[in-house]
Amino acid sequence: MKLYHCSNSRSVRPLWTLEELGLEYELTVMPFPPRSAYEGYLDINPLGTVPAFFDGDIVMTESTGICQYLVDKYGPTDLCLTPDELGYGDYLNWLYRSDATFTFPLAIVLRYTRLEPEERRNPQVSEDYSIWFHSRIRVVEAALEGKDFLVGDRFTIADIAVGYALQFGARLGLSDRYKPNCLRYLANLNERQAYKRSQEKGKLTQ
Repeated sequence: MKLYHCSNSRSVRPLWTLEELGLEYELTVMPFPPRSAYEGYLDINPLGTVPAFFDGDIVMTESTGICQYLVDKYGPTDLCLTPDELGYGDYLNWLYRSDATFTFPLAIVLRYTRLEPEERRNPQVSEDYSIWFHSRIRVVEAALEGKDFLVGDRFTIADIAVGYALQFGARLGLSDRYKPNCLRYLANLNERQAYKRSQEKGKLTQ
């Protein structure tokens, strides 16, 4: 298996999952954005997005999909819920929601506060999508009431997928409006040894 990764990008999700599973893999750490900063990346992933993941003839580019692939293919593991478990529907919903609902507005904030040239940055767009993000994570705050994890009474890739969105928001300076359950949850996720290993391995070194 091989993973192409940029520090703190969506590829954190599969990298973290690989570490939780204890699987062997090859890691290539690239500068961001790799489509312009890593020669030949568009030949590896024509979309130019991160991550790019290879397992034999399998090629995947969606971070949460890679996580689901890993736990389904290389399980059994407590990192997933199975169709016969209570909460399986919620588990899938969190996985898909993590990008479509939570990470998407953060990508807009990142673009219009840091990635665009100064003359194209737009504080109003950034503020609007920040508000959107905070309104969407109210469901995370409610789901964590009296709980440590989102589903199954255990840590799963749903926590990796959603947790990454909260980490992303924190790096954009949005965690000052996180509510107590999200703050507690995020602090606990950041202390997981597999996450710490993924962060250390995923650093770009010159």
